[in-house]
Amino acid sequence: MSKTPLLSVAGLQKIYGQSGFLGSGHEVRAVDGIDFEVGQNEILGLVGESGSGKSTTGRLVLRLEDPTAGEIHFDGNPIHGIDQRQMKMYRREMQVVFQDPYAALNPRMKVGDFVAEPLQIHGLTKNRTETRDRVADLFTQVGMPVDFMERFPHEFSGGQRQRINIARAIGVRPRLIVADEPITALDVSIQAQIVNLFSDLQAELGLAYLFIAHDLSMVRFLCHRVAVMMRGRIVEIAPTEMLFENPQHDYTRSLLSAIPIPNPAQERARQRIRFDPSDHPHRPDDVMTEVEPGHHVLRRA
Repeated sequence: MSKTPLLSVAGLQKIYGQSGFLGSGHEVRAVDGIDFEVGQNEILGLVGESGSGKSTTGRLVLRLEDPTAGEIHFDGNPIHGIDQRQMKMYRREMQVVFQDPYAALNPRMKVGDFVAEPLQIHGLTKNRTETRDRVADLFTQVGMPVDFMERFPHEFSGGQRQRINIARAIGVRPRLIVADEPITALDVSIQAQIVNLFSDLQAELGLAYLFIAHDLSMVRFLCHRVAVMMRGRIVEIAPTEMLFENPQHDYTRSLLSAIPIPNPAQERARQRIRFDPSDHPHRPDDVMTEVEPGHHVLRRA
């Protein structure tokens, strides 16, 4: 792995302020000063409960929203202060797969044209024939029949729609994909297929992922490292097996204790670890402390 991380985030912060008669003076710290890196060809899982700031982090990394503070570097280059015109050159390098596969598609556009659109925007194909051939290759790559290119989104299942979104994302040959809970809206039987597809494409194309998810079992299977997010802060980050085998933060322990066990007898006997956020208020002097090589936990200084 290259010593220079593909993506580096330092002090990233996003504060939403409310204005008006009832909301005056109120602010929400959706992302509250986080640091992390994604290495070349690495899969970093970002986990936490709803409202913890995971999806906002993904949007900030992609510059779909501007951060309140902090730095974002892609391949060593700062992208936190550049305008949208300058960002266009990075759009090829950073792609996204959203949670809702149907909402991400244009219902009035044939799916083949939908996948072809970024190829044309970035000038990656010279004519319609070359574009069609490239789209056909992408459909094959994600396990979709080529003749499906002429169909519309309503004709597909959720898993098929997500495969189409993945085809669009990889079409411009990106180096990083932000996968924002890409399996949450899918049937359980299809989730494993999509995760396997992500794994195969990562090995084949050398992709890096910021993989945002709720399903910790899938995260354990797919990701090289895992960052645990709570109320806008990363409270623990470690190599995957190290985190699952030796969680240090009480919130991480609570999340891991909630993973279902497929054995009914063991599931009935499973003891949940309760976590009360009011017992763990974030303090300004909390710092990430390395408790073992590569394993960092948010603790009081």
